[in-house]
Amino acid sequence: MRFVATTAFITAIGSGAFAEMATYELDPAHTTVFFTVDHIGYAKTLGLFTTVSGNFMYDAATQELGAVSVNIDAASVESFNDARDEHLRKADFLDVSAHPAITFTATGGNATSATTGTVTGDLTILSNSLPVTLEVTLNKSAPYPFGHKRDVLGLSMNTTINRSEFGMTYGVDNGLVGDVVDIQIETEAMKVE
Repeated sequence: MRFVATTAFITAIGSGAFAEMATYELDPAHTTVFFTVDHIGYAKTLGLFTTVSGNFMYDAATQELGAVSVNIDAASVESFNDARDEHLRKADFLDVSAHPAITFTATGGNATSATTGTVTGDLTILSNSLPVTLEVTLNKSAPYPFGHKRDVLGLSMNTTINRSEFGMTYGVDNGLVGDVVDIQIETEAMKVE
């Protein structure tokens, strides 16, 4: 979802560890976008997207964010049930053959504390773009303790959408599948050296 607001949180909260505009890339091994949606009122079903990529520019001193480019491969949806996953990829839901990507582009943000804030941006699903606001928490900003040892921003984000607003109406009127989708993002964004 050119979205992983991951990127966006950064507009709202400066880590203080970096003093100029730098490029960050999402670590695909440590980035998860997952969601829950009601199933006939009995319980919420969990799903996630396994293929997420993106990068952005960020200046902690000025809290300036630029060149946000985050993408989710819609076909990578996984709900731990093969038949359901195939249905999710069809026209009733994500219609991945016609709309292979879900994207998010940040447009602004506001800090509420040194480690929390909100990020606004445009979420595009099924080629329909709507504004969303993500609640963001900066978990940690520090050099990675091993391996690549690059500076890393650890971020947690969440938002809620009504999928029908994006044109995904299957199961809404008869209550089979909830309209409200709760989205959570966990990511580590690595500074590009």
